[in-house]
Amino acid sequence: MVKKFCKEFLNAKTGVEAIAACHDNPDIDLILMDYLMPEMDGYEATRQIRLFNKEVVIIVQTAYVLSNENEMAIEAGCNDCISKPINKTLLYELINKHCNK
Repeated sequence: MVKKFCKEFLNAKTGVEAIAACHDNPDIDLILMDYLMPEMDGYEATRQIRLFNKEVVIIVQTAYVLSNENEMAIEAGCNDCISKPINKTLLYELINKHCNK
């Protein structure tokens, strides 16, 4: 879905791998972070990434539709939240909203 927005695509299977990928690629500009990952959830991974990268756009993906999910995502340092299954149009709108400033 996001290939039209990126030159390079990195994949991390765990929160720990996501942090390492961001640390090793400081020019990264967008992260689609899954909330539920092995080793470390997406919110904690976001908190760790924010310690060294305050600029990258982080959109968390979650299958949990809780009323306070967006608030929890923002508190963790995410720019936005999207629920699964991913609505392609909404994802494009969020990417445009945060990446084309």
